[in-house]
Amino acid sequence: MKIVSTFAVAFALALTGPSGPASADIAKGKKNFKRCKACHSLTEGKNLNGPSLYKIYGRKAAAVPKFRYSKGLKQAAEKGLVWNRDTLMDYLKHPKKFLQKYLGKKRVSNKMINKFKKKKFRRDVIDYLESVSK
Repeated sequence: MKIVSTFAVAFALALTGPSGPASADIAKGKKNFKRCKACHSLTEGKNLNGPSLYKIYGRKAAAVPKFRYSKGLKQAAEKGLVWNRDTLMDYLKHPKKFLQKYLGKKRVSNKMINKFKKKKFRRDVIDYLESVSK
């Protein structure tokens, strides 16, 4: 009996933890994504000022054909940068600082000027991007 109740508690905590499925607010992420739509589309091959984010989750950085990426993002791609929950969380917080740290350089070029400081905002957008990347 104790094993079953311990499992139930662990399962409930997993669902309600900060990165568990219960914390995913895809509807809020879709609403938040409106701030990204000025530069990014979710349509394959439709680049705007920024590259299409179609199936970005799990994709190698700087991989959209026919888009001219910054030198810094191309270098990060050459180093193996893949967009996942952790890399997107850090990049969206402060893109230039993320690339500086990732590349180990003080000076990097990057076209993304927006910074999203609120962790919940970033998490919801990433949950949304993940949901449309399947």
